[in-house]
Amino acid sequence: MDKQELSTFVAERAAKCNVLVVGDVMLDKYYYGEVNRISPEAPVPITHVTSQKETLGGAANVAHNLARLGCKTTLAGYVGDDYHCQSLEEKLTARGIDYRGLVHTDRPTTTKLRVIGGHQQMLRLDFEETTPPDVVYIARLQNYIAQKLSESLDAVVISDYDKGTCTESFCQYVIREAHAHGVPVLIDPKGPNWTKYAHADYLTPNLKEINEVLIEPIRNKDDAVERAAHYVMRKYKIRNMMVTRSEAGLSLVREDDALHVPTRAQEVFDVSGAGDTVIAVLAMGLAGGLRSKAAAFLANLAAGVVVAKLGTYAVSNEELLGALANLPEGEIGA
Repeated sequence: MDKQELSTFVAERAAKCNVLVVGDVMLDKYYYGEVNRISPEAPVPITHVTSQKETLGGAANVAHNLARLGCKTTLAGYVGDDYHCQSLEEKLTARGIDYRGLVHTDRPTTTKLRVIGGHQQMLRLDFEETTPPDVVYIARLQNYIAQKLSESLDAVVISDYDKGTCTESFCQYVIREAHAHGVPVLIDPKGPNWTKYAHADYLTPNLKEINEVLIEPIRNKDDAVERAAHYVMRKYKIRNMMVTRSEAGLSLVREDDALHVPTRAQEVFDVSGAGDTVIAVLAMGLAGGLRSKAAAFLANLAAGVVVAKLGTYAVSNEELLGALANLPEGEIGA
């Protein structure tokens, strides 16, 4: 597939893709400021706050990426009845994301608050409850997913941030129900228990995450990543794996072959949210009928846009088209 064909896909096909994102929904809050002195009260830097912002995080950031790419996007997960939920829902409304799948619970809306002085993160505060919710809330979420799958979906993304949503029984429920409707499931994993992801169509770990499930950690080399991915795929019955590898790009490993896509030289400010972008673009590509290799190439290109930004960031359709336009002819081998 050449550059023009990929550009046409992004410009025209994305709007026809219908994707459900389910998982750990979060709000990311940032306070930016300047640090010029140490507090007389304790040996800590004083940050003079000059600006602040709130963005969609976790599963909500995956949905944000899909929406900015032009996809029809639905978000499902747990929130609380609090200010953070109100802010979250306002942002979802502004971005055209269907959030009727959000189940309101008696727990706080998962929120990460970061204080940044210059380009350096000084402090992070987490508002969360990471144990699984009560069964009544789990039933509501599962019922919503079953209802959504009875409609026309092209892909389901499970975004696991280990905040209590993605238990083994829940993940297996989603995979089983989605496959019963012929819908592929893509999962961004977290933690060492990958039994809960068994039979998923795609897993998108980074190198650190795949090392957590190996007996011996691997180095960031093509052949090592390929062997490790095949081992994990056999062990956990995963159909395909796409490993993100920081400066080494990413590797798409399938049953019979592998594709290693190098990153392009650029300045990296922040890798937060890059994994959300990768799985969102991969889901869009597969939902729209792209071959997995072409979808992996697009995902790697989109990640390059995101890491050049500070803080959680969602890539837009226009930015992805711009990145494609700037590629030299013949660079795409997907």
